Amino acid sequence: MASSPPSLNHKQEEVAGVVGEKSISLEDNVLQKHAAFFDINKDGVIYPWETFQGMREIGSGILLSIGGAIFINLFLSQTTRPGKFPSLLFPIEVKNIQLGKHGSDSGVYDTEGRFVPSKFEAIFSKHAHTNPNYLTYDELKEMIKANREPKNLTGRIGSFVEWNILYKLAKDKSGLLQKDTIRGVYDGSLFEQLKNQHSSGKKK
Repeated sequence: MASSPPSLNHKQEEVAGVVGEKSISLEDNVLQKHAAFFDINKDGVIYPWETFQGMREIGSGILLSIGGAIFINLFLSQTTRPGKFPSLLFPIEVKNIQLGKHGSDSGVYDTEGRFVPSKFEAIFSKHAHTNPNYLTYDELKEMIKANREPKNLTGRIGSFVEWNILYKLAKDKSGLLQKDTIRGVYDGSLFEQLKNQHSSGKKK
C-alpha cells in the first residue's frame, strides 16, 4: 500500500526551520552546539579558561575575554549542574546548557534549547525598521529593552552583556548586525566563522 503524503503541519515545520538559505533543526538542542564551541577539549565541560580561550579565538580582546569568562561561568555554572555541590572552578556542563537559559531574552531558544523560527523572525519584523535584513545598534538596543521582564535583573544583565559582546565582535563595517550573522549565533556556526576570520587576519 502506498504511503500517505506528509501532513501539512509537517511540511510547515520543515519550511519553518529554513531561515535565509540555511536550515536549522527544529528538533535538535542547537543551544548545545552554540555552547560546545567553548568546550575546547570536548569533554562536555567548559571551564573559565576555556571560555577565555574561545573568546580570544573569535577576536575578543584580553580584558573583554577575561570579563566574559568570569561573567559567563559564574552565571551558568551552578544552573547547568543541578543537584551538584558548587565548584570553585565554575564548570559549565554542555549537556545541561538549556537550564542556563535566562529571562528577558529573545525566546529564539525554547526551554529545551531548540530553535524557534517565529521568534527569530520576530526580532526583525518588530525591530528592523531600517532594513529587514539587519539591525542597527539603536534597533538592537530597542530589542533588548523590549525583551526586559519585570523583576528579572539577572536576565536583563545577561541579555545586555550577550548582545553587546555580539555587536562588538560581529558587526559589519557599517556598524550593522546582519540577519545571517545573528542566525549564525543561534545555530553555533558564527563562532567558527569568526575564529577563521581572526586567524586569517593574524596571518596577514
